[in-house]
Amino acid sequence: METNLLKAIEEAALRGEPASVADALEINRLYSTDEICDAADRVRQTRVGSTIDTCSIVNARSGRCSEDCKWCSQSRFHDTGVTEYEIVPHDEFEQLLTVASTRGVGRFSLVTSGRKVAPGDIQRFCALYREASKKSDISLCASMGLLTKDELRQLKEAGVTRYHCNLETSSDYFPKLCSTHSHEDKLATIRAARELGMEVCSGGIIGMGEDLRQRLTMAQEAREAGATSIPVNILNPIPGTPLEGTPLISEDEVIRTVALMRFIAPDCTLRFAGGRSRLSAKANERILRGGMNGALVGDMLTTVGNNIDQDYTLFAAQGFTLPRKDQKS
Repeated sequence: METNLLKAIEEAALRGEPASVADALEINRLYSTDEICDAADRVRQTRVGSTIDTCSIVNARSGRCSEDCKWCSQSRFHDTGVTEYEIVPHDEFEQLLTVASTRGVGRFSLVTSGRKVAPGDIQRFCALYREASKKSDISLCASMGLLTKDELRQLKEAGVTRYHCNLETSSDYFPKLCSTHSHEDKLATIRAARELGMEVCSGGIIGMGEDLRQRLTMAQEAREAGATSIPVNILNPIPGTPLEGTPLISEDEVIRTVALMRFIAPDCTLRFAGGRSRLSAKANERILRGGMNGALVGDMLTTVGNNIDQDYTLFAAQGFTLPRKDQKS
Protein backbone atom coordinates (compact mmCIF):
# COMPACT_ATOMS: atom_id res chain seq x y z
CA MET A 1 0.00 0.00 0.00
CA GLU A 2 2.76 2.44 0.96
CA THR A 3 4.59 2.06 -2.37
CA ASN A 4 1.41 3.04 -4.23
CA LEU A 5 0.27 5.87 -1.96
CA LEU A 6 1.76 8.75 -3.95
CA LYS A 7 0.30 7.41 -7.20
CA ALA A 8 -3.12 7.00 -5.59
CA ILE A 9 -3.07 10.54 -4.17
CA GLU A 10 -1.87 11.94 -7.48
CA GLU A 11 -4.61 10.16 -9.43
CA ALA A 12 -7.25 11.47 -7.02
CA ALA A 13 -5.88 15.02 -7.32
CA LEU A 14 -5.86 14.70 -11.12
CA ARG A 15 -9.63 14.14 -10.79
CA GLY A 16 -9.87 17.23 -8.58
CA GLU A 17 -10.19 15.29 -5.32
CA PRO A 18 -8.14 16.94 -2.55
CA ALA A 19 -5.80 14.94 -0.36
CA SER A 20 -6.20 15.03 3.40
CA VAL A 21 -3.51 16.61 5.55
CA ALA A 22 -2.81 13.17 7.03
CA ASP A 23 -2.20 11.67 3.58
CA ALA A 24 0.03 14.59 2.58
CA LEU A 25 2.11 14.10 5.72
CA GLU A 26 2.46 10.40 4.92
CA ILE A 27 3.61 11.25 1.40
CA ASN A 28 6.16 13.59 2.91
CA ARG A 29 7.47 10.76 5.10
CA LEU A 30 7.71 8.14 2.36
CA TYR A 31 8.88 9.88 -0.82
CA SER A 32 11.76 11.97 -2.09
CA THR A 33 11.45 15.66 -2.91
CA ASP A 34 11.71 15.01 -6.64
CA GLU A 35 9.05 12.28 -6.55
CA ILE A 36 6.65 14.57 -4.69
CA CYS A 37 7.37 17.59 -6.90
CA ASP A 38 7.05 15.68 -10.17
CA ALA A 39 3.66 14.29 -9.13
CA ALA A 40 2.49 17.71 -7.91
CA ASP A 41 3.50 19.31 -11.19
CA ARG A 42 1.51 16.77 -13.19
CA VAL A 43 -1.50 17.72 -11.08
CA ARG A 44 -0.79 21.40 -11.67
CA GLN A 45 -0.56 20.98 -15.43
CA THR A 46 -3.80 19.00 -15.58
CA ARG A 47 -5.94 21.00 -13.13
CA VAL A 48 -4.82 24.63 -13.64
CA GLY A 49 -2.64 24.64 -16.75
CA SER A 50 0.62 26.38 -17.59
CA THR A 51 -0.27 30.06 -17.81
CA ILE A 52 1.37 31.83 -14.87
CA ASP A 53 -1.20 33.75 -12.80
CA THR A 54 0.36 37.08 -11.87
CA CYS A 55 -0.62 39.92 -9.55
CA SER A 56 0.95 43.09 -8.20
CA ILE A 57 0.27 44.97 -4.96
CA VAL A 58 0.51 48.54 -3.71
CA ASN A 59 1.17 49.37 -0.06
CA ALA A 60 -1.75 51.81 -0.02
CA ARG A 61 -1.68 52.63 3.71
CA SER A 62 1.44 52.01 5.77
CA GLY A 63 2.17 51.68 9.48
CA ARG A 64 0.33 52.51 12.72
CA CYS A 65 -1.56 49.21 12.69
CA SER A 66 -3.57 48.47 15.85
CA GLU A 67 -3.02 44.70 15.59
CA ASP A 68 -0.21 42.76 17.30
CA CYS A 69 0.65 40.19 14.61
CA LYS A 70 4.14 39.01 15.53
CA TRP A 71 5.47 38.85 11.96
CA CYS A 72 4.44 42.32 10.83
CA SER A 73 6.61 45.42 10.57
CA GLN A 74 3.58 47.71 10.42
CA SER A 75 2.19 46.97 13.90
CA ARG A 76 2.33 49.85 16.39
CA PHE A 77 3.47 47.26 18.95
CA HIS A 78 6.80 46.84 17.10
CA ASP A 79 9.62 49.31 16.54
CA THR A 80 10.74 48.62 12.99
CA GLY A 81 11.19 52.09 11.50
CA VAL A 82 8.60 51.42 8.81
CA THR A 83 7.44 54.40 6.73
CA GLU A 84 4.01 55.64 7.77
CA TYR A 85 1.37 57.29 5.58
CA GLU A 86 -2.43 57.42 5.36
CA ILE A 87 -2.87 56.83 1.65
CA VAL A 88 -0.51 56.13 -1.21
CA PRO A 89 0.50 59.29 -3.13
CA HIS A 90 -1.55 59.59 -6.28
CA ASP A 91 1.41 59.81 -8.65
CA GLU A 92 2.89 56.63 -7.16
CA PHE A 93 -0.45 54.85 -7.55
CA GLU A 94 -0.64 55.89 -11.20
CA GLN A 95 2.93 54.82 -11.89
CA LEU A 96 2.49 51.37 -10.34
CA LEU A 97 -0.82 50.83 -12.14
CA THR A 98 0.80 51.74 -15.46
CA VAL A 99 3.72 49.37 -14.90
CA ALA A 100 1.43 46.47 -13.97
CA SER A 101 -0.89 47.11 -16.91
CA THR A 102 1.77 47.51 -19.56
CA ARG A 103 3.71 44.46 -18.37
CA GLY A 104 0.66 42.22 -18.67
CA VAL A 105 0.21 41.57 -14.94
CA GLY A 106 -3.15 39.88 -14.36
CA ARG A 107 -4.30 41.58 -11.17
CA PHE A 108 -3.65 44.78 -9.24
CA SER A 109 -4.39 45.25 -5.55
CA LEU A 110 -4.36 48.01 -2.95
CA VAL A 111 -3.25 46.69 0.44
CA THR A 112 -3.73 48.69 3.65
CA SER A 113 -2.32 48.33 7.14
CA GLY A 114 -4.64 48.18 10.14
CA ARG A 115 -7.43 45.98 11.43
CA LYS A 116 -9.66 47.47 8.72
CA VAL A 117 -10.09 50.58 6.66
CA ALA A 118 -12.35 53.04 8.51
CA PRO A 119 -15.84 53.28 7.00
CA GLY A 120 -15.29 56.92 6.14
CA ASP A 121 -12.14 56.10 4.17
CA ILE A 122 -13.55 53.36 1.98
CA GLN A 123 -14.65 55.83 -0.67
CA ARG A 124 -11.14 57.32 -0.87
CA PHE A 125 -9.90 53.94 -2.04
CA CYS A 126 -12.99 53.32 -4.17
CA ALA A 127 -12.10 56.49 -6.08
CA LEU A 128 -8.69 55.00 -6.91
CA TYR A 129 -10.31 51.77 -8.08
CA ARG A 130 -12.74 53.66 -10.31
CA GLU A 131 -9.82 55.53 -11.80
CA ALA A 132 -7.97 52.26 -12.36
CA SER A 133 -11.01 50.82 -14.13
CA LYS A 134 -11.07 53.78 -16.51
CA LYS A 135 -7.35 53.68 -17.28
CA SER A 136 -6.78 49.92 -17.52
CA ASP A 137 -8.55 46.61 -18.07
CA ILE A 138 -6.45 44.94 -15.35
CA SER A 139 -8.47 42.90 -12.83
CA LEU A 140 -8.77 44.60 -9.45
CA CYS A 141 -8.29 43.18 -5.95
CA ALA A 142 -8.36 44.66 -2.46
CA SER A 143 -6.82 43.75 0.89
CA MET A 144 -8.22 46.12 3.50
CA GLY A 145 -8.73 44.07 6.61
CA LEU A 146 -11.82 42.78 8.38
CA LEU A 147 -14.49 44.62 6.42
CA THR A 148 -18.25 44.31 6.75
CA LYS A 149 -20.46 43.13 3.93
CA ASP A 150 -21.60 46.67 3.20
CA GLU A 151 -18.01 47.91 2.99
CA LEU A 152 -17.10 45.03 0.70
CA ARG A 153 -20.11 45.87 -1.46
CA GLN A 154 -18.77 49.40 -1.94
CA LEU A 155 -15.47 47.99 -3.18
CA LYS A 156 -17.25 45.62 -5.52
CA GLU A 157 -19.31 48.46 -6.97
CA ALA A 158 -16.03 50.33 -7.57
CA GLY A 159 -14.73 47.45 -9.70
CA VAL A 160 -13.02 45.09 -7.22
CA THR A 161 -13.66 41.46 -8.17
CA ARG A 162 -11.45 39.62 -5.67
CA TYR A 163 -10.87 40.21 -1.96
CA HIS A 164 -7.71 39.18 -0.16
CA CYS A 165 -7.75 38.13 3.50
CA ASN A 166 -4.93 35.82 4.56
CA LEU A 167 -5.59 33.18 7.19
CA GLU A 168 -1.81 33.48 7.78
CA THR A 169 -1.46 30.05 9.44
CA SER A 170 -3.59 27.19 10.76
CA SER A 171 -6.45 27.94 13.13
CA ASP A 172 -4.72 26.16 16.00
CA TYR A 173 -1.45 28.07 15.60
CA PHE A 174 -2.87 31.54 14.88
CA PRO A 175 -3.47 32.46 18.58
CA LYS A 176 0.27 32.06 19.22
CA LEU A 177 0.96 34.80 16.68
CA CYS A 178 -1.86 37.32 17.15
CA SER A 179 -4.20 38.22 20.03
CA THR A 180 -6.05 41.27 18.70
CA HIS A 181 -8.21 39.40 16.19
CA SER A 182 -9.04 35.78 15.50
CA HIS A 183 -9.08 33.17 12.79
CA GLU A 184 -12.89 33.30 12.89
CA ASP A 185 -12.82 37.08 12.32
CA LYS A 186 -10.99 36.39 9.07
CA LEU A 187 -13.41 33.65 8.04
CA ALA A 188 -16.35 36.02 8.64
CA THR A 189 -14.87 38.55 6.22
CA ILE A 190 -14.19 35.81 3.66
CA ARG A 191 -17.79 34.58 3.94
CA ALA A 192 -19.13 38.09 3.44
CA ALA A 193 -17.02 38.57 0.31
CA ARG A 194 -18.16 35.27 -1.15
CA GLU A 195 -21.81 36.05 -0.40
CA LEU A 196 -21.39 39.15 -2.58
CA GLY A 197 -20.02 37.04 -5.42
CA MET A 198 -16.42 38.17 -5.00
CA GLU A 199 -13.57 35.75 -5.46
CA VAL A 200 -11.31 35.21 -2.46
CA CYS A 201 -7.53 35.11 -2.15
CA SER A 202 -6.39 33.65 1.17
CA GLY A 203 -3.14 32.01 2.18
CA GLY A 204 -0.41 32.74 4.64
CA ILE A 205 3.18 32.73 5.77
CA ILE A 206 5.31 29.67 6.33
CA GLY A 207 8.36 29.56 8.60
CA MET A 208 6.85 31.29 11.65
CA GLY A 209 7.58 28.40 13.98
CA GLU A 210 4.69 26.21 12.83
CA ASP A 211 5.15 22.59 11.81
CA LEU A 212 4.38 21.01 8.45
CA ARG A 213 0.95 19.82 9.59
CA GLN A 214 -0.01 23.39 10.44
CA ARG A 215 1.27 24.70 7.10
CA LEU A 216 -0.80 22.16 5.21
CA THR A 217 -3.82 22.74 7.44
CA MET A 218 -3.68 26.43 6.53
CA ALA A 219 -3.95 25.49 2.84
CA GLN A 220 -6.81 23.10 3.58
CA GLU A 221 -8.68 25.70 5.63
CA ALA A 222 -8.21 28.32 2.90
CA ARG A 223 -9.55 25.93 0.26
CA GLU A 224 -12.51 25.00 2.47
CA ALA A 225 -13.23 28.71 3.02
CA GLY A 226 -13.60 29.09 -0.75
CA ALA A 227 -10.26 30.61 -1.74
CA THR A 228 -9.46 30.37 -5.44
CA SER A 229 -5.97 31.76 -4.84
CA ILE A 230 -3.64 30.69 -2.00
CA PRO A 231 -0.58 32.92 -1.60
CA VAL A 232 2.45 31.24 -0.02
CA ASN A 233 4.79 33.70 1.69
CA ILE A 234 8.08 32.69 3.29
CA LEU A 235 8.79 34.53 6.52
CA ASN A 236 11.27 37.36 6.16
CA PRO A 237 12.19 37.91 9.83
CA ILE A 238 12.07 41.69 10.24
CA PRO A 239 14.22 43.35 12.94
CA GLY A 240 12.01 44.86 15.64
CA THR A 241 9.29 42.21 15.36
CA PRO A 242 8.93 39.33 17.85
CA LEU A 243 9.89 36.90 15.07
CA GLU A 244 13.12 38.69 14.16
CA GLY A 245 15.27 35.81 15.43
CA THR A 246 13.22 33.01 13.94
CA PRO A 247 15.48 30.49 12.16
CA LEU A 248 14.91 30.33 8.42
CA ILE A 249 13.28 27.14 7.21
CA SER A 250 15.30 25.22 4.65
CA GLU A 251 14.78 25.42 0.92
CA ASP A 252 13.81 21.76 0.87
CA GLU A 253 11.07 22.45 3.44
CA VAL A 254 9.71 25.25 1.27
CA ILE A 255 9.81 23.10 -1.87
CA ARG A 256 8.08 20.13 -0.23
CA THR A 257 5.46 22.33 1.47
CA VAL A 258 4.37 23.88 -1.84
CA ALA A 259 4.23 20.51 -3.62
CA LEU A 260 2.15 18.95 -0.84
CA MET A 261 -0.22 21.92 -0.91
CA ARG A 262 -0.96 21.14 -4.58
CA PHE A 263 -2.46 17.77 -3.56
CA ILE A 264 -4.54 19.49 -0.85
CA ALA A 265 -5.78 22.25 -3.19
CA PRO A 266 -5.58 20.79 -6.72
CA ASP A 267 -7.78 23.44 -8.37
CA CYS A 268 -6.48 26.55 -6.58
CA THR A 269 -3.86 28.99 -7.75
CA LEU A 270 -0.84 28.47 -5.50
CA ARG A 271 0.80 31.87 -5.58
CA PHE A 272 4.51 32.43 -5.01
CA ALA A 273 4.53 35.56 -2.82
CA GLY A 274 6.84 37.32 -0.35
CA GLY A 275 10.19 35.90 0.74
CA ARG A 276 11.06 34.00 -2.40
CA SER A 277 13.95 36.33 -3.22
CA ARG A 278 15.99 34.65 -0.46
CA LEU A 279 15.77 31.28 -2.24
CA SER A 280 18.40 30.04 -4.66
CA ALA A 281 17.73 29.93 -8.40
CA LYS A 282 17.59 26.13 -8.20
CA ALA A 283 14.94 26.23 -5.46
CA ASN A 284 12.82 28.75 -7.37
CA GLU A 285 12.94 26.55 -10.44
CA ARG A 286 12.01 23.39 -8.52
CA ILE A 287 9.03 25.14 -6.88
CA LEU A 288 7.76 26.32 -10.27
CA ARG A 289 8.07 22.72 -11.49
CA GLY A 290 6.54 21.38 -8.31
CA GLY A 291 2.98 22.61 -8.14
CA MET A 292 3.15 26.41 -8.09
CA ASN A 293 1.24 28.29 -10.81
CA GLY A 294 0.98 31.89 -9.67
CA ALA A 295 3.23 34.71 -8.51
CA LEU A 296 3.15 38.07 -6.86
CA VAL A 297 5.49 40.26 -8.91
CA GLY A 298 7.08 43.58 -7.98
CA ASP A 299 7.64 44.86 -4.45
CA MET A 300 6.09 43.11 -1.43
CA LEU A 301 4.70 45.80 0.90
CA THR A 302 7.64 46.66 3.22
CA THR A 303 10.23 44.37 1.62
CA VAL A 304 11.70 44.44 -1.88
CA GLY A 305 10.37 41.88 -4.32
CA ASN A 306 11.64 40.49 -7.59
CA ASN A 307 12.16 42.40 -10.82
CA ILE A 308 9.23 41.72 -13.19
CA ASP A 309 11.45 41.16 -16.24
CA GLN A 310 13.60 38.70 -14.30
CA ASP A 311 10.48 36.92 -13.12
CA TYR A 312 9.09 36.62 -16.64
CA THR A 313 12.38 35.15 -17.83
CA LEU A 314 12.26 32.63 -14.97
CA PHE A 315 8.62 31.68 -15.66
CA ALA A 316 9.23 31.16 -19.39
CA ALA A 317 12.32 29.03 -18.71
CA GLN A 318 10.21 26.72 -16.54
CA GLY A 319 7.65 26.18 -19.30
CA PHE A 320 4.98 28.68 -18.31
CA THR A 321 3.00 30.76 -20.77
CA LEU A 322 3.41 34.43 -19.91
CA PRO A 323 0.34 36.64 -19.45
CA ARG A 324 -0.73 38.93 -22.24
CA LYS A 325 -1.84 42.53 -21.91
CA ASP A 326 -5.34 41.69 -23.13
CA GLN A 327 -5.85 38.83 -20.64
CA LYS A 328 -7.60 38.99 -17.28
CA SER A 329 -6.95 36.39 -14.62
